[in-house]
Amino acid sequence: MEVCSRAGTMGLRRLCRLLLGALPKMFADSPRLLKIHPPRMEAAIVGTESPELPNEILMEIFALLQIPDLVRAGSVCSSWRATYTSLCSTGTYKSQQTPCLLYTSESASGRAVGLYSLTEKKAYTLTLPDPPINSRHVLGSSYGWIVTADEGCNLHLVNPITGEQITLPSVTTIEQVKPIFDDAGAVCKYEYLWYTGEEMIADSPSIYVPSELREHLFYKAFLSSDPATTDYFVVLLHNPLSQLSFTRAGDNKWTWLPPHCHYEDCLFKGGLLYASTAFGEIHAFDLGAPVVEPGIVLGEVKDYRSERIYIVQDPCGDLLHIWRSNVPRGEDEEDDYDSDLELELDPEDHTSSIKIHKVDHTSQKLVEISSMGENVLFLGQTNHFAYVLKNIQS
Repeated sequence: MEVCSRAGTMGLRRLCRLLLGALPKMFADSPRLLKIHPPRMEAAIVGTESPELPNEILMEIFALLQIPDLVRAGSVCSSWRATYTSLCSTGTYKSQQTPCLLYTSESASGRAVGLYSLTEKKAYTLTLPDPPINSRHVLGSSYGWIVTADEGCNLHLVNPITGEQITLPSVTTIEQVKPIFDDAGAVCKYEYLWYTGEEMIADSPSIYVPSELREHLFYKAFLSSDPATTDYFVVLLHNPLSQLSFTRAGDNKWTWLPPHCHYEDCLFKGGLLYASTAFGEIHAFDLGAPVVEPGIVLGEVKDYRSERIYIVQDPCGDLLHIWRSNVPRGEDEEDDYDSDLELELDPEDHTSSIKIHKVDHTSQKLVEISSMGENVLFLGQTNHFAYVLKNIQS
């Protein structure tokens, strides 16, 4: 087995000992693999040759690693690289990945992003393809990919770890957007049409340059699965009035999902897209069906829009319906208010309360819960998730 020079940053011996440390957990998940004898592997490690393992066993081990260690493992040699690539393409990770923080900074170049590993308490610098990442808006993230919109209103999927980038269909294929061309035949502006599947909001369209359209049109984006699998959906939550459109891998356009609007959040679960409205409704869509129509999971549960609504799948597979109340600054007693502890999606508002409900699919009702138990909940503007706290390696 040929060892690559990039492995020098960690050392083959240290990496192999890390993999050995994962074996007990792997055996617990797959008793059939107990035929592997760790002492024999240890003998290979201390020798001059790197250990030869069947691809099936490497896949089982690699699936237990956190992202930084998984990337290092893929740098050791050609066969380990092949296993790493196969694992990334299928997304079959066994362990729950500890979140990493992706960020940009003014001191870095336009193509550089920082990646902070909570597991290692260490920051890395990654270089991404053009257009510059610091000029893009991030609309969502899933499966190690981010969905971005650049200053020209072009949409991309980007994998910060591998540097892979996928161009999504043109914004001009969204129902409410039409291109305006200059004398040279290039798109210079856009018509933004003010209607939904239920109403005409304004008779005349607005005219925007690309950077202005980006500010008005996009809200959030969601992925159904790892784009490396080559069969996935991307869903856009966009204006006017928070509507839904989607595209499938290989499509050259966005498909509109009328007639509903006022959507707040989405998630994919069990092959279906679940979308929640500002009035608490939850609709389910089968995007792979010949005709895509909404199924009603939950009807209206409130008649006002003072809360932000989120839907999250907990580690047990239950669907959580979360209400986050915003209060404009100065409207309540906040003498000891600490802005560092609050979610600041709107600089003029802050979070006053969060209510968590479990969705009862049988009765089509919400059941309020007072505790997340051993789980921890992350809420963000474009992404949120629940983890089993003891499984987070930090």
